[in-house]
Amino acid sequence: MLDRRLREAKLLVKGAVDTDHPIMAHIIPIRRCNLSCKYCNEYDTFSKPVPLGTMLERIELLGKLRTGVITLSGGEPLLHPDLDDIIRGIRKHAILAGLITNGYLLTAERIQRLNRAGLDYLQISIDNVMPDDVSKKSLKVLDKKLQLLAENATFHVNINSVLGGGIRNPEDALVVGKRAMELGFTSTVGIIHDGDGQLRPLAAREREVFLEMKKFEKRHFSRLNYFQNAIANGRPSEWRCRAGSRYLYVCEDGLVHYCSQQRGFPAKPLAEYTVADIRREYVTQKSCAPLCTISCVHQISYFDFFRGEQTLTVEPVPQQQLVSIKAAAR
Repeated sequence: MLDRRLREAKLLVKGAVDTDHPIMAHIIPIRRCNLSCKYCNEYDTFSKPVPLGTMLERIELLGKLRTGVITLSGGEPLLHPDLDDIIRGIRKHAILAGLITNGYLLTAERIQRLNRAGLDYLQISIDNVMPDDVSKKSLKVLDKKLQLLAENATFHVNINSVLGGGIRNPEDALVVGKRAMELGFTSTVGIIHDGDGQLRPLAAREREVFLEMKKFEKRHFSRLNYFQNAIANGRPSEWRCRAGSRYLYVCEDGLVHYCSQQRGFPAKPLAEYTVADIRREYVTQKSCAPLCTISCVHQISYFDFFRGEQTLTVEPVPQQQLVSIKAAAR
């Protein structure tokens, strides 16, 4: 833990003094998922894993851009047969390694392998207490997995509860958050966005639960979620989105996008991405920003909230249109 804290401190200092590098990159090793949550547009049922060699090449490119944290997402990254080697590749470049998973495939042996690979962070979002037709990511199904993490994991574990987006029982978020803390994990709350990553205002009881959940959150750089206070009350946020600059989303095709909900901008190959691209996107104002709920981009953008006036503008294409275009191309 001390080693991780020291590397986090180094990341914070470097992020504060130098704006010409990404602080975090999300990278997709596989788009396929073993679940099909109704609100999710980030998975399919057929994609093959990105080859290990290709993944390691992309990690090396992110290392050359001096990226601080690489988080593996999907789809379900635990479906990738070479995930441990991918994590080792991240750590080889002195980069913090994170993983977002639905947790279904975790076993004691699998968790111990993640320990040995050098994983720093793991996050699971749990949507409800009992599974339903919206999501099977329920506490009932996953509680034994959480116990295995508590017993075996040497990496940091965060459990994210969710509100909105068709989740029927807002109180479930409180139950999940309390269980996470009982097991020694950190707990956060997320607000489910629409298909373009945009705000869905919370109902009255959802807002009440949200405010109660905020009391659970411990101080840690991954819990910088102040922007959610405006979103929970249906108000736009005033901020400078640094997607494409301080935050990169690298899809399974190796293209850099603003985020998971704005795939298509700038859609440039990572192999061609340079400091010039980082500097351009740093000063580019995204029209989707005021109603954005993508917490990872907000969190990373806090590094530069006081500087870097944005003088360029771009109008992202709605995600549903991009999905339709991709489907038509198959």
